[in-house]
Amino acid sequence: MVTNFFYTSMTSYVGAFLPPIALDSLFSTQGIMVMLLTAYAGAMWMFLTSAPKVYTIMVSDLGNAQRFYEGLLDLPAADVPLHYYYNYEQAMGAGGLDPLYMSATPSSTGMSGSEGLWYQLKKNTQLHIIAGASGGYKERQRHVCFDRDCLEALLMRIQARRLKYKIRRDRPLNFLVKDIDNRTIEIAEVSN
Repeated sequence: MVTNFFYTSMTSYVGAFLPPIALDSLFSTQGIMVMLLTAYAGAMWMFLTSAPKVYTIMVSDLGNAQRFYEGLLDLPAADVPLHYYYNYEQAMGAGGLDPLYMSATPSSTGMSGSEGLWYQLKKNTQLHIIAGASGGYKERQRHVCFDRDCLEALLMRIQARRLKYKIRRDRPLNFLVKDIDNRTIEIAEVSN
């Protein structure tokens, strides 16, 4: 009885705006499924647009990188974004990486997208540090990244902290900086 009243009152309210044929199709099984799928698409769009931008940097030594990013650059730790729990990063861009930047001894840990180090770079921008880069010239620590914007933000942070650095090349961006132990770190943009 209540259900019949609800259906009657709802159809008379919505029926004022829609022709009678559209009203029947709106409350059919197919119409309800379309409404549910539309609501789901809207929720996914809201989720994905609110997710933080994530830059990934591949380093030759995670321990040294942690001391550099936390100690010298004073970047705050960040939570792993929810969309990285779905192994989203592993399906992107790994096939086009130049072997020059890859380590000679690849990791066999089967690292998922949530592993590594996570830092808050800007308000809605995070930095994901993973292992796998090769050591550079004279056993330099090497940090490589595909995104120029990421490296420019890091360079600004280095300049703000008044660390010693030297820009070697502007395109693709490549610069040197000293870490806590006075070792040279090479930070390089990987050009696609």
